[in-house]
Amino acid sequence: MKTFTVVLTGNPNCGKTTLFNALTGLRARVGNYAGVTVERKEGALTGADALHPVTILDLPGTYSLSPQSPDEQIARDILFQRVADVPAPDLVVIVADASNLQRNLYFATQVIELGHPTLLVLNMIDVARDQGHEIDTEALSKALGVPVIPMVASEGEGLDVLRQTLRSQAKTPGTRHVIPREFNELPEGFGREAQAIETALEGHFPHRSRLAAAEALLLLSDERALSTEGGTGGPRYPETLIQQVQLARQRLEAAGVDWRSAAIEARYARLFAIEQHVTRETAPPGELLSDRIDRVVTHRVWGLLIFMAVMALMFQSIFWLAKYPMDGIEAAVDALAQWVGSSMPPGDLNDLITRGAIAGVGSVVIFLPQICLLFLFIGLLEDTGYMSRAAFLMDRLMSRVGLHGKSFIPMLSSFACAIPGIMATRTIETRQDRLATILVAPLMSCSARLPVYTVLIAACIPQRNGWPGLTLLMMYLLGIAGALGMAWIFKKTLLRGEPPMLILELPPYKRPMLGAVLRQMWDRSKLFLRRAGTVILGINILLWFLATYPRSSELEEQFSQRRAQWKQSVSNPPTAAETETGLQLDLEEAGEKLRQSFAGRLGRAIEPTLKPLGFDWKIGIGIVTSFAAREVFVSTLSVVYNVGGDGENTASLAEVMKSERRSDGRAMYTPLTGITLMVFYVFAMQCVSTVAVVRRETNSWKWPIFQTVYMTSLAWILAFLTYQIGTRLGF
Repeated sequence: MKTFTVVLTGNPNCGKTTLFNALTGLRARVGNYAGVTVERKEGALTGADALHPVTILDLPGTYSLSPQSPDEQIARDILFQRVADVPAPDLVVIVADASNLQRNLYFATQVIELGHPTLLVLNMIDVARDQGHEIDTEALSKALGVPVIPMVASEGEGLDVLRQTLRSQAKTPGTRHVIPREFNELPEGFGREAQAIETALEGHFPHRSRLAAAEALLLLSDERALSTEGGTGGPRYPETLIQQVQLARQRLEAAGVDWRSAAIEARYARLFAIEQHVTRETAPPGELLSDRIDRVVTHRVWGLLIFMAVMALMFQSIFWLAKYPMDGIEAAVDALAQWVGSSMPPGDLNDLITRGAIAGVGSVVIFLPQICLLFLFIGLLEDTGYMSRAAFLMDRLMSRVGLHGKSFIPMLSSFACAIPGIMATRTIETRQDRLATILVAPLMSCSARLPVYTVLIAACIPQRNGWPGLTLLMMYLLGIAGALGMAWIFKKTLLRGEPPMLILELPPYKRPMLGAVLRQMWDRSKLFLRRAGTVILGINILLWFLATYPRSSELEEQFSQRRAQWKQSVSNPPTAAETETGLQLDLEEAGEKLRQSFAGRLGRAIEPTLKPLGFDWKIGIGIVTSFAAREVFVSTLSVVYNVGGDGENTASLAEVMKSERRSDGRAMYTPLTGITLMVFYVFAMQCVSTVAVVRRETNSWKWPIFQTVYMTSLAWILAFLTYQIGTRLGF
């Protein structure tokens, strides 16, 4: 059964993703295109006939068929049928923003001229109407030669018409368009040269001859088109064709024709005439509500204050709103551990399941509500249109450290996870700016650091007067400052170059689609849960083994005798002091067993490098294991501090950490120790998945190795300064 393939394309911020989510019911398969790192998103049309299934492929947003980034290049290549594992589209659906008709029609007409069966969705028709533009869709359809469907995707208006059209097309596919040649509208000589290149393309690539006319225009007018590599890494075009294009450009220059702008100017002239014909002004243009809001939120002073207030509210709410579900998850994990422990006979297997698996994984899963809230806030900021305003606000600061304004969105995305943040750098045009952003993106405090911050704040920071939220905000700001500082250093040394001017479209404000935001939040949170059920579980089982073995019969005999002596000396019932002595004996035994275990030996081996930071060998174990994933630090401490403890103890990890003491009797987890450890985790790489993604995005091991070395060194140095200066100041 052949699947009917629909390709969804359009400019950025045209509502394409909203439409894709509506058509697929928020069920999308996400992967990568073969051989490249660009994300591939596709889904099945909901309500499609079982005998005629429809697959919708959502292409990255692009402004034209002359790509400026890897994302735009893959969109162009699919439309030109250059991607091996993507079939020729049975239907192309172009999504255009009705409120920016002329700009959106530039790309739309380029796609229409490719000759695929095409449908134009005129989205945001309500915004255009509010701006005083009434668009005659029937006249537009006649002018372009393709069907036009007016729509408000965010409200579902026009969605049923589009869905029915797609189902009908799947049953009886439409015919391809025959585009009339319009080279005669171009300057004298340009059309003739383009037609000669078209003939050559038909000879070299007969399997896509109907695309030759549009491709010839691009080759002649886009100076970067000839340098694009083919799928095997070699030139996409034969040498004879490259020479023909270069000679044609030389002849046009000799004739006084600007081959770079001639086709663009001609197209915009046609589009201006079309827009004048199909658009009727119903009200004089005036200042819109969006403009009035932007005067405040993009103000160089008030805008920054509002941005800071939004960030502060977000981080403080992570504590306020997540408290009750976190308490519920903690109680459920404790109850499960007790039930499993009481249902099994005592022994190593019981200990492995309750303390290694359930307690270890549970100590990380407990932070799921905070992770969900973080993703929810970021999703709302993106969906309302505020994220673009934040990028605009930060451009002045970004340019001062040598970064492009577009770097801000990948860096802000890294608050959720550095991996999608690094992948989002594909929209940055210059290699130096993209590399600089990749190198500093992991310094933004991701969601994996949140469990580490939370448990350290609970154990070390006073829980009053807003200190928890303020401390969390300071860690995030420290990460931002560190990222900007390192970016400035890189752009002054390794990656010299002036950042290009920021050209950024500010999309209209809109009410977020809560269903889509919640779905996106859950999809991202599932990755966190999946890692907790695989990587973290595996590490905890290994860690339990390392923290339990080898066992010393001499040590067990020694503590057995001491416990027997204690039992003989206690009263009936025991006094509070005698009970405390018994608990101290249990803790001492657990500590000695851990010290002599494989994990204890590893921790003591690296302790000399961590002692200047105020850390002991137990913290060292957590730092080593958390390189697999930062949040493993929390589950590691849970295993380390509960080995040998009382099975009935349900105290939270933070409470156990508060009772931890150094060898001289001083508290281990003071505010200074907590701050130092958080500073270390702000700057340390501690994420093997990020290393793998940087390797894939840069196609080299040089950059991920450099990144790991510089971040680890920076983390140690700044943690050292924090602890040593704090100690000398009397903290």
